[in-house]
Amino acid sequence: MEKNQNKNIQEFEFKAEMKQLLNLIVHSLYTHPEVFLRELVSNSSDALNKVRFRRLIDNDILEPESELKISITLNKDEQSISIEDTGIGMTKEELIEQIGTVASSGTLQFLQKIKEEKTTLDASLIGQFGVGFYSVFMVAEQVTIETRSIEKDSKAYRWISKGDGFFTIEEIEKSSRGTNIYLKLKDEHKQFCDEKTIKSILNKYSNFVDFPIYVNSQKVNTVTALWHRRKEDIKEEELTEFYKFITNDYEEPLGHLHLSLEGILNFKALLFIPQSAPSFIFRDFDEKSLLLYSKKVFIQDDCKELLPDYLKFIKGVVDTEDLPLNVSREVTQYSPVMAKINSILTSKILSFLEDWFQTQKDKYIKFFKNFGSIFKLGLNSDFTNRDKLIDLMLFGTSKTQPDEYISLKEYVSRMKENQNDIYYVLGNSRDVIQKNPNIEYFLKNDFEVIYLTDPVDVFTIPQIREYDKKKLVSADKSDIKFDETVSNKPDALSPDLSKSLIDVFKRILGDKVEDVRESVRLVESPVTLVVGSSGMDKQLEKMMQYMDKEFKMPRRILEVNMSHPVIKNLAKRLIADENDEIITISVLQLFEGALLLEGYLNEPADFISRMNEIIFNATKV
Repeated sequence: MEKNQNKNIQEFEFKAEMKQLLNLIVHSLYTHPEVFLRELVSNSSDALNKVRFRRLIDNDILEPESELKISITLNKDEQSISIEDTGIGMTKEELIEQIGTVASSGTLQFLQKIKEEKTTLDASLIGQFGVGFYSVFMVAEQVTIETRSIEKDSKAYRWISKGDGFFTIEEIEKSSRGTNIYLKLKDEHKQFCDEKTIKSILNKYSNFVDFPIYVNSQKVNTVTALWHRRKEDIKEEELTEFYKFITNDYEEPLGHLHLSLEGILNFKALLFIPQSAPSFIFRDFDEKSLLLYSKKVFIQDDCKELLPDYLKFIKGVVDTEDLPLNVSREVTQYSPVMAKINSILTSKILSFLEDWFQTQKDKYIKFFKNFGSIFKLGLNSDFTNRDKLIDLMLFGTSKTQPDEYISLKEYVSRMKENQNDIYYVLGNSRDVIQKNPNIEYFLKNDFEVIYLTDPVDVFTIPQIREYDKKKLVSADKSDIKFDETVSNKPDALSPDLSKSLIDVFKRILGDKVEDVRESVRLVESPVTLVVGSSGMDKQLEKMMQYMDKEFKMPRRILEVNMSHPVIKNLAKRLIADENDEIITISVLQLFEGALLLEGYLNEPADFISRMNEIIFNATKV
């Protein structure tokens, strides 16, 4: 609120929560006072960027041709430091609103909690909650802001505060656009008047700010648009530092792609593939992807229109001269130029990855292990590049080591002579898949099976359907055409006895199953559940069940191994007494055991009760 008025000077009082905030900042929170400089330089950079945007659509502004720069002046005698920019400046109302109130709801509560827990606020968090500017009161006994807005008819103002709960504003004469923040330093922080100290801080925090920074008239940062330089002139360490700056990644990139296209469409791009994926790959990829520039003028810091979603792990910069500079950012997003750049970038990236696949297989495998879950989604959306994407997919199989991967092309090249289809099976892990009874036939007869353990495979693999005129067939499906000469079981029950036993299974299980059949695929297990020809994969069913609690699992087909000792024993009991209670108990137990193996036994009480009864009878003396 306004406290009093004396001629041209107006005095205001900070709001109550603002007073509390200042007290917390100055006395309780920060352990690294040097970050005040980073925050002020960052604010200046934002103000300069706003001028850039304004110039795109309107040149009728104050000092339209002035250099966009940040100037820092140190004065040891006065124990002061000033940070001046030629940015967008502020009006009187903005001074009151932006400097006099807490910038983000919840800020005060957050900082109060930090104090109560007697912890400190890490330097990386300063500014995250809209309190960056106020860090100046850690080092300054008085802060003066002189500013003039970008509008031609604007007035200039001076804002002064000691951080004691009050501030003044007065109208002044200032011919230049922008903001100058003058700090009268406290005695215990006079080291910030030292030029070497300030340059060191700038190098640590603000080395890649996209505007020249001057310290006592000497330029201290070299701003270079790496993507405008020739590939051969850029050192590897420059690329690494640039990548780390735009991504905040502490690791060097796995690789980079430098493009410069001239012709019908002109653009340059410097793209990076990170070394590692985020911990939560789908959630964390909402972070910034590509930076869009036009003739070195910054346009947008997360331009999602430049790449399809399945390539959103790519980081970097794209700069095109073909974007009209007098359009708004929203219009730019729907420009046909953007769509064309998207198409070219996608094609170039896929070719780049193909080269890795052919010449640097280990690097490609590392890329696919990190980003395969995102990358595979292209099979569902990018039909233009579908064939390329299919060739770039990698899989573990029954014949590969746990960290070994092959492509579909490699799989086909090692297929058996009598093999017509490509077999795959879905599961939560390699260990789980290897215990799946439905692949026993394939393993025994040396057919390679693709192991799909990535949850997204449920949605992506069905998009392939066929490769090199070979159908992709789920090993869990009931309609697989088995080679009868290979699968012949001379020790199996006779056809008549098998039929009689199958009829007993059907009678006992009733509508619990879709059907009961004699099995060809089983080798070691007595029974298994398979999916009908029109059914969906088991993993997809589980996902449907997870998303919809009302989803009911379709009935399965139960296959019975007529050469298994347990089944033979049941046949003997059937011959002796078709009403033998042990047959009923055993059939139900075999069926529910198969359900348990697949994770579908929702009510295990009866299963456990029968198991206890069987154990009791088996252990009686």
